[in-house]
Amino acid sequence: MKWFPSVLLLLALLRPGAALAVAPKSAAPLELSLYYFLDLRKDGEVRELERVWRRAAAAGYTRVMLADVHFARPGDMDGRYRANAARVRSLAARLGLAIVPGAFQVGRSNVMLGNDPNLAEGVPVRRARFVVRGGEAQLVADPPVSLGARPEWADPAVRLAGAVAASSDNAGRARFRLRVRVAPFRCYHVSVKVRSRGFSGAARISVLGGRQTLDFIRPLEILPTQDWRRYDVVFNSLGHRELEITMGLWQAARGRLEWTDWRIEEVGLLNVLRRAGAPCVVEGRVEGRDYEFIRDPDLERVRGSGVYSEWHEPPRIRTRLPDGTELRVSWYQPAFFFGGRTTCCPSDPGTFALLREEAARLRDLWGASGHLLMHNEIRCLGWDASCAAQGKSAGEVLAAHLRRCRALLAGTQVYAWSDMFDPFHNAHAGYYLVRGDLARSWEGLDRDVIILNWNSEYRAESLRLFSRRGQRQIIAGYYDGDPAEVLDALAAARGVPGVMGVMYTTWQGRYDDLERFAQLVRGAARD
Repeated sequence: MKWFPSVLLLLALLRPGAALAVAPKSAAPLELSLYYFLDLRKDGEVRELERVWRRAAAAGYTRVMLADVHFARPGDMDGRYRANAARVRSLAARLGLAIVPGAFQVGRSNVMLGNDPNLAEGVPVRRARFVVRGGEAQLVADPPVSLGARPEWADPAVRLAGAVAASSDNAGRARFRLRVRVAPFRCYHVSVKVRSRGFSGAARISVLGGRQTLDFIRPLEILPTQDWRRYDVVFNSLGHRELEITMGLWQAARGRLEWTDWRIEEVGLLNVLRRAGAPCVVEGRVEGRDYEFIRDPDLERVRGSGVYSEWHEPPRIRTRLPDGTELRVSWYQPAFFFGGRTTCCPSDPGTFALLREEAARLRDLWGASGHLLMHNEIRCLGWDASCAAQGKSAGEVLAAHLRRCRALLAGTQVYAWSDMFDPFHNAHAGYYLVRGDLARSWEGLDRDVIILNWNSEYRAESLRLFSRRGQRQIIAGYYDGDPAEVLDALAAARGVPGVMGVMYTTWQGRYDDLERFAQLVRGAARD
């Protein structure tokens, strides 16, 4: 269970004027909203939308929070896209459904970053050592790093034979751990070969610096039976000098799994970002005079797709400096989470220019009276110069950014996901790779912003927190599970002023329970 210092709650409730703020009482019946995501480029998805929305309107839903990541990419909005949007808008008008388009993919930013991949939030690599040989400066590990031939520790289910670690039909954990000394704020690449036979399970690689997780990858994609195949993990050491690298199985699995040839190396300019707010600096040298312009061709290929290559051979520095010349190089690199997701830098002027253009496109496309801020799960923040130069905490940086986004949507009702502004959810210290504390992020929320509250673990505390701030709330429920769980949410909301509705929220595009969900909400409201 997470522990949240009470000072966070006090900051939320006792900021000037907040202690007296009370959300309006909800005398009207609870409104029903629907969260719906699709790709408007695809006619088939639009046809499916029509079927679902007719059911929703018949069941009493009145509002649709509409998400399409392509709202962030103007090149995707061709004639077909706009025709489908007009078709959806016309359908909503006939059904009496208010469309609230989602704006600004600040947390899950890949599609937006397809416009400019250099706008990713960057974590710093500091003073990496390069040495010139034959017209190229190549990275030289400083200090040298190695994982060693044998793990320092293994679960009893792991059998070590020579340079191979193996497990078979393990009933529980089957992991082994390696330890390595590193330099702070450097980029490292860990790789390992894996072989399987009749395997079924979830194998992982975990990198820890003290208690801080440094890698965020999904379970390895291992076939039931495969020959030796290499897997790669890239991460930044941040402020750590010693790392624990654990490989294996955290749960029971079937079949046999073998690991060998584990390696670590310090790597150079992988996915190097090039923008003013994320400078690439070679100490004492001038780009274009002492060495050629530094760029990673693989990063440039992200344009249009938003899909980054997490591991590839990094570029070298081309130079006419004499052999043996030592260079110290600093730069910024993006961080990746769970399948290559990455976050934009909210403070860079280039990001704000894209958001301003997106706001204008959404107004033109939908003419909506409300917009949903898609600021959720912002997992990297506050590192690069665009953020650090403000002299603010991560929470204050996010609050300032939110105020600017709110201004872009002036004249419309703004909604926001709760998590990044909730100290009982993500708005605290230690959230993924956010630098510092996200406390005070909620100060960027005007009181007229309606909160979509999806805190299921500390629901009662979260609902009361935003209510005390004087904000109306919609409970986001369902999440592809048992529809009856919404009753627990409604029980937690009993007596909390300002709870105005409930939203059917699916992450998997499952709409089978639309009607059942609506019946449960109405029944609970009557009770």
